[in-house]
Amino acid sequence: MFSPCSILKPMKKTAILIPCYNESKTIEKVVKDYRAAFPEADIYVYDNNSSDGTDEIARSAGAIVRYEHKQGKGNVVRSMFRDIEADVYVMVDGDDTYPAEDAIKLAKLVEEQGADMAIGDRLSSTYFEENKRPFHNTGNRLVRALINSFYGANVRDIMTGLRAFSWDFVKSFPVTSKGFEIETEMTIFALDNNMQLAEEKIEYRDRPAGSESKLNTVSDGVKVLKTIGTLLRDTKPFAFFTWISLILLIVTLAFFIPLLLDFWKTGRVDKIPTLIMVGMFGVLTMLCFFTGVILTSLRKNQKNEFERDLTLMRLQKENRILNKEILADLDEQEES
Repeated sequence: MFSPCSILKPMKKTAILIPCYNESKTIEKVVKDYRAAFPEADIYVYDNNSSDGTDEIARSAGAIVRYEHKQGKGNVVRSMFRDIEADVYVMVDGDDTYPAEDAIKLAKLVEEQGADMAIGDRLSSTYFEENKRPFHNTGNRLVRALINSFYGANVRDIMTGLRAFSWDFVKSFPVTSKGFEIETEMTIFALDNNMQLAEEKIEYRDRPAGSESKLNTVSDGVKVLKTIGTLLRDTKPFAFFTWISLILLIVTLAFFIPLLLDFWKTGRVDKIPTLIMVGMFGVLTMLCFFTGVILTSLRKNQKNEFERDLTLMRLQKENRILNKEILADLDEQEES
């Protein structure tokens, strides 16, 4: 018979998400390792225009293979989050750098402790010893310092490729990034929307011989920094525009004070073009400041709408589960 308890405490469904681009040397091991660690989970490999047979190898290893033809990890994540329904999501790179045993810890943080995003912290363990690319190490430190400073947080690893998510996070996260800056966007989204973050120290091993990173230190690093600036503007407009106003104010005063001192001495202004420029900078300073004030008010309304939308999404999910349980119970009664 139909039992309310089965609705209130349904069995947790876990999905393993593996975005891939030319990972033929490692994908079989990754799929098999995660199948052993999560025997009841669905394992999805999303192939992003691989040319080395990654999709066939993954399928032979037992993964559900799907395709995203728009190039870039952000585009793959967008498709995965839209398409797949689960209670707990584990996302891992297909390069065999993240042990499956550590993913179990992250999944438990979501399932048992209610974390919206559980982050695998490489930087506190073996990352700097295993990773042989010094500029990557510097970039990781820089991004971490910037985000923690801007958002008053203490996230230890911003760019990690091993994470676990709740249903709430996956279905409310608006993916806008196209490439590797997606990890930064996820972290800022969680911090800005007061979602529960958890971190667990994990092991990191460098790519095996013959497997090459798709990350370009310079170009992808610039994209990440640009993403941070854009998201800071959108999520903390008062701080963003106040800093711009402060810089403009300093420039304005640097040119205005000499003009004022000369005027006190001589009673006239000789540098009219400079005075015009000072006036323009002064107007820009005020415009930037009040832009921040106005956008902060709008941002507050957006946060209120986000909370209402999230509550509505949860209710819709519960209704879908309830309807499935009722239909299953009716089918069972008809058969009996």
